[in-house]
Amino acid sequence: MTFLTQYLSVIQSAPIFSGIKGDDLETMLRCLEARIEHYPKETYLLRAGEEVDSFKLMLSGGALIVQEDYWGNRNIVSHIDPGQLFAESFACSPGSALSVSVVAERPCAILHLNVRRILTACPNACGGHSQLIQNLIADLAGKNLRFSEKITHMGQRTTREKILSYLSAEARRQGASAFDIPFSRQQLADYLSVERSGLSAELSKMRREGILTFHKNHFSL
Repeated sequence: MTFLTQYLSVIQSAPIFSGIKGDDLETMLRCLEARIEHYPKETYLLRAGEEVDSFKLMLSGGALIVQEDYWGNRNIVSHIDPGQLFAESFACSPGSALSVSVVAERPCAILHLNVRRILTACPNACGGHSQLIQNLIADLAGKNLRFSEKITHMGQRTTREKILSYLSAEARRQGASAFDIPFSRQQLADYLSVERSGLSAELSKMRREGILTFHKNHFSL
């Protein structure tokens, strides 16, 4: 698996491969028919309506999971960073068409992994197969929790309440009152389903009131 060497540290530290090391990891990657593809910035990695038979691991770069309507209005569902999985829910549900698209925010390297090799008995008796299934279930559960959290943010009545709900959750998740978020201003507005002008105005008001400070995507509460 020499073609994976430059990304080995990302693969080893990815939660999906937690507890799978050394020869077991190499065997598992072979069993899952691992292959890498590279995508330029702003490329659609996946489009709504497609079906997928593999789940993906971000090796480098970054991407956005988005929902777009017929007129091109965009709602950002989440951000994908190196080491994170995506498309696993749809890959685990054969015949299900994607309801979201995935767009490269930066040039990306993606590891494709054959989901059928996880959902069926392993013909090679891979030592890490059971661990991989446990990791996948944990990943899916975590995604459900984060989606519920997003619904909580969007369910707030005002733009200010949506912002504070999101920033409070990020502070708890990162364990600090000062932290970076993965979104630009427009992306944060799309994520919270608010107008960018209203978002920027509310942030400025809260800064004047001493509730928070910020510079680009760095916030201090």
